[in-house]
Amino acid sequence: MSATRWTTSTPLDGDISMVVADMDGTLLDGDSRIPEGFWPLLERMQQAGIEFVPASGRQIFTLRDMFGEAMPSGSFIAENGNLVVAQGHTVSVTALPADAVMRMIDILALADLPQGHDVGMVVCGEHSAYINRRDTPFVDECRKYYHRLEFLDDLHEAVTGERADRVLKVAVFDFGDVRVPADELFAPLRGQYQVVVSGAHWVDIMDVNTDKRRGVVALQEQLGITPAQTMVFGDYLNDLQMLGAGEWSFAMANAYPDLLREARYIAPANTEYGVLRIIDAMLRQRESRRRHADAAN
Repeated sequence: MSATRWTTSTPLDGDISMVVADMDGTLLDGDSRIPEGFWPLLERMQQAGIEFVPASGRQIFTLRDMFGEAMPSGSFIAENGNLVVAQGHTVSVTALPADAVMRMIDILALADLPQGHDVGMVVCGEHSAYINRRDTPFVDECRKYYHRLEFLDDLHEAVTGERADRVLKVAVFDFGDVRVPADELFAPLRGQYQVVVSGAHWVDIMDVNTDKRRGVVALQEQLGITPAQTMVFGDYLNDLQMLGAGEWSFAMANAYPDLLREARYIAPANTEYGVLRIIDAMLRQRESRRRHADAAN
């Protein structure tokens, strides 16, 4: 597929019922914030009966904090598709086996890391995320994505302790280029589990069959929405499969090359508010068609 660059004159289907957007590098601006211009667009989507869905590697508690009272009964794809919420109700949870999580913890704990790599792990549970490092730079990075965060002296306690949690995924953060430890340390897990680079410094290890696409499909089935009624935005490798779940697929201009080849359209970069501009154009076209229809009647 060869993506077409979107322009304001690109016709957009009037029957779009769901808009799914990745967060970092997609909806969020260059300072990793939700642009102020998004909130009136969200209200217009809600008035039009269009479901807006954040799709992220973040935990559900973080996404709910970010969207707050504007989406009290919202739909979310959290933890890269391992937890899916449809209009306030959890409809899908995918967990890793406890013994697999312990193996992942041990792989990193015993690793002889290449020089220049400072690596930490987040065990992402259904009820909290867990870390065993307390240094401020690492904790600050984790809190961006995991607002509900607990410290454990031994990460194994997340799956073996008295309050053992269901683990949705394991996230590894490297202050350097995460691809080196991901490729070298966790290569033995490939095939059994999915090892996906979700950002310049993050890699997620999770169920081999789970991704954001599966989350989109779960919402489509739950809400009675077709791929033809679905608009999807993404920028990084953990968004790649998701693009195939919506006929209206957009890779951001700043996207990883694989997404630019897979998407139907290329959207302006996140720093140029590409998601907002396309949603606004879609709503304007929809509202214009409605006015013309009303005038004809």
